[in-house]
Amino acid sequence: MPTLVINGHPHADALCAHLAKTYVAAHGDARLLALRNLAFDPSLRFGYSKRMELEPDLIDAWNAILEAEHIVVVAPVWWGSAPALLKGFFDRLLLPKRAYQYGANGLPQGLLSGRTGRLIMTSDSPFWYLALTRNPAARSVRNLTMRFCGIRTPRATMLGPVRHSTAEQRAGWVARVEALAKRDATASRRQPVPAH
Repeated sequence: MPTLVINGHPHADALCAHLAKTYVAAHGDARLLALRNLAFDPSLRFGYSKRMELEPDLIDAWNAILEAEHIVVVAPVWWGSAPALLKGFFDRLLLPKRAYQYGANGLPQGLLSGRTGRLIMTSDSPFWYLALTRNPAARSVRNLTMRFCGIRTPRATMLGPVRHSTAEQRAGWVARVEALAKRDATASRRQPVPAH
């Protein structure tokens, strides 16, 4: 399984869920991980002062991340950020000395390097507004989570505005995600699986 698709939307009938399924079907060798179906506490209850035991679903998710050479995150933009479910998943799973560590110079070193990533986000905001605010949700997930952990991720694929979109627009977004999946599948056949 070279590709792992993480759907961070909590609703099964959301556009993000459809896009994640579309990506998996078009890719041909990808596993879908819908966070809404996992049983885990999304709150890092003790911060970093005390380790919480990982629930079985999080252990399975971590193993899937280690096996993947390409990680795709699909999520909506809510309040300029990612949904709490996705944030909680990152908080609980991407831990120090597991997903990253700090070097002697104090800078973070990603421990998931060797992997590539893709971020697909939907938004109700018009793109001019996202540009005006510098799209904090995409920057946070792509730069301060995925890249921070060593996952090489290009700029985010932004789809929207969703709220007043037509069936034709949504069909176009589905076709775009399908094309991205096929392109990623072709690229993954040329790359070695990262060591873990």
